[in-house]
Amino acid sequence: MPDGAAVPIAVAGAGGFGRETADAIRALPPGAAAFAGFLDDGTPSERLAPLVLGPIAAIHDRPGLALVVCVGNPRDYFARARIVARLGLPEHRYATVVHPLAYVSQTSTVGAGSVLLAGAVLTADAVVGRHVAVMPQAVVTHDAVVEDYATLASGVRLGGATRVGEGAYLGAGALVREGVRIGAWSQVGMGSVVLRDVPDGEVWVGNPARKLREVIRPTGITPEAVLR
Repeated sequence: MPDGAAVPIAVAGAGGFGRETADAIRALPPGAAAFAGFLDDGTPSERLAPLVLGPIAAIHDRPGLALVVCVGNPRDYFARARIVARLGLPEHRYATVVHPLAYVSQTSTVGAGSVLLAGAVLTADAVVGRHVAVMPQAVVTHDAVVEDYATLASGVRLGGATRVGEGAYLGAGALVREGVRIGAWSQVGMGSVVLRDVPDGEVWVGNPARKLREVIRPTGITPEAVLR
């Protein structure tokens, strides 16, 4: 890209998260980035069809575009990792989108492909990995670590020095006590209060949160299959 030119960013997924991310890109200061359109493997609505550039794999035919993958929901929060693994793009092809109304401290870091929506806060020495979704009003406090592919839904609060494992999904309004670890590919229900460590691959709900069941993965999907 020429110096000073806005980076064109394509958004993989035209669902709710994808449209929120497109709005975040549009809200960035002039010259910072430009929303190029959606890439989506489904059939877009009539309203969105003019904005869809093609299927997600079409990113390989558009070397001038950066990409951010914005798919997944509580029923299949493995989807973002599957798509990244399938595409096999080098890390420099992925954009990092931070809404101008989010706050990231100077001592915090955000990895490639991650999205922070409006009102998200990262305080001192927080670490957000690659391809992480941080929804509106989520707060990641000092020394917390959010590993790759995790999702923090709106209003999540992480206490200091917490660790959210790879691919974990925290539902809206979940609260996590200081120093607690949320296991890889686990799920915490909306509004839950987590006071102790959650093992890998479990669903916890309630106040205080307790195990509900093992994670039900999409057919044929394991953490190893997702990432390899």
